[in-house]
Amino acid sequence: MSANDRLAARSLLHVWNPCTQMKQHEAWPLVPVVRGEGAWLFDADGRRYLDAVSSWWVNLFGHCNPRIGDAVCEQLRTLDHVMLAGFTHPPVVELSERLSALAPRAADTRLAAAGGGPLRHASYGSDGASATEIALKMAFHYWRNRGMPDKRRFIALEGSYHGETLGALSVTDLAVFRDAYAPLLGQPVIVPAPGPASSMPCCPECAADALSALQAELERSAGTIAAMIVEPLVQGASGMRMYHPAYLAGVRELCSQHGVLLIADEIMTGMGRTGTLFACEQAGIQPDLLCLSKGITGGFLPLSVVLTTDEVFGAFYGDSSARAFLHSHSYTGNPIACRAALATLDIFAQDGTIAANRQRSSRITERARPLATHARVRNFRNLGMIWAFEADGAGPGFARRMAQAALDRELLLRPIGHTIYFMPPYILDDAQVAHLVDATLGALDAALQD
Repeated sequence: MSANDRLAARSLLHVWNPCTQMKQHEAWPLVPVVRGEGAWLFDADGRRYLDAVSSWWVNLFGHCNPRIGDAVCEQLRTLDHVMLAGFTHPPVVELSERLSALAPRAADTRLAAAGGGPLRHASYGSDGASATEIALKMAFHYWRNRGMPDKRRFIALEGSYHGETLGALSVTDLAVFRDAYAPLLGQPVIVPAPGPASSMPCCPECAADALSALQAELERSAGTIAAMIVEPLVQGASGMRMYHPAYLAGVRELCSQHGVLLIADEIMTGMGRTGTLFACEQAGIQPDLLCLSKGITGGFLPLSVVLTTDEVFGAFYGDSSARAFLHSHSYTGNPIACRAALATLDIFAQDGTIAANRQRSSRITERARPLATHARVRNFRNLGMIWAFEADGAGPGFARRMAQAALDRELLLRPIGHTIYFMPPYILDDAQVAHLVDATLGALDAALQD
């Protein structure tokens, strides 16, 4: 029995893998990963795999990046943890200050957050779904503290995904995640997403149609709506659906007009993934609440944060504990995770990552031309450091076949249905890009033959 087989067998006895039908591993083996270096992961038998999805979209600067690793090690020797209730510490203070300074601001007051002002206040969680929970609870409680408890409903886009805890699932519109838990969930107001699915991106006219539908809904029910939550520019789990910034700008205006808070879920789209540090920048808007996670620590440690304004923070400020925002967990604002996030921000600042990624994106798009013109590929699209396309006529079971065919070619992909996407770390060299494209072509042809 190989080292891979031995470790996989031990894992299958005790580890319940996330978002996985465990029975599938009777036919499709687990991949035991024992080491990471740069864009590569290595299994127990020494085989390597190019991580084209940044390990669920978190690893921005390569596995075991030494600059982030050194910062984490230094913090380990200084302060491991202290509860954030009644205490604070330098990494969480500095991270909050820096995120506030970097957060999107709107030059046009129509596109600013309610009450204007910067996203100055940071509330911390452990993961993306936790950030969504914080934002939803904060939005509802904001209106309650302002004497409008009937504003308790949420608007979400068709095909939206915001996490898998109960609150996050309540604003998610993907049946595969919602259906089993439907009796436990709140019911969102679902409005049409802009443009056809899998477009790159939808045109301003498509955005206008979706905005008209949103306006009609707000006119019907704004008195009961606490907030609207959106994934800015890209709806990830519904198939990398990309839409025009004009829609996001229009959403901001309509939310302001109708007294509805805007939650920007930048858990996936933030930290440079769409070509700017935050996707909201491309629409020139400022949300009322900004959710961040995934790449914020460069893939090293779990951390999430919700940034909000003086206006929202002020609604909770007072003498009553019932008026306070009562949400926490034991590791809120953990110093080691905050230090990893600070090191990640340092790399962005010191290496000019956003500008470098624009050049890198152009090179990858040019090298991927054989994919874009493949006879069985449709809707090839790119935004920043995201590429996606659909396999035409793929048939049932395609995603699993494609993932396995990619692994056979030393490439880690995780298709969503018939959609294949790349969200690689921001470090690929020309040889790695060539491997990404060539292995994908080979895997695509193999998966379509089965």
